[in-house]
Amino acid sequence: MPIYEYICDHCHEKFELLRSFSKADAPAPCPVCEHEGRRCAVTTFACVSKGAGGETHSVGGGGCASCASGSCAGCKH
Repeated sequence: MPIYEYICDHCHEKFELLRSFSKADAPAPCPVCEHEGRRCAVTTFACVSKGAGGETHSVGGGGCASCASGSCAGCKH
């Protein structure tokens, strides 16, 4: 499940919520003023797991789609 970033139209607070794809565009209650916020971005993330042999695999965490795929040719990170 992705983490989405929202912004409140009333107080301009930015906040994040873990939501399913089907609820991504639904208004979200602002944690500061409780007015409705709207989605403005998908937050980047990183995932690390260990294989059966103890090796570590990582995915994401980069600054762009190129970095997330393991190639930093697009943004030079």
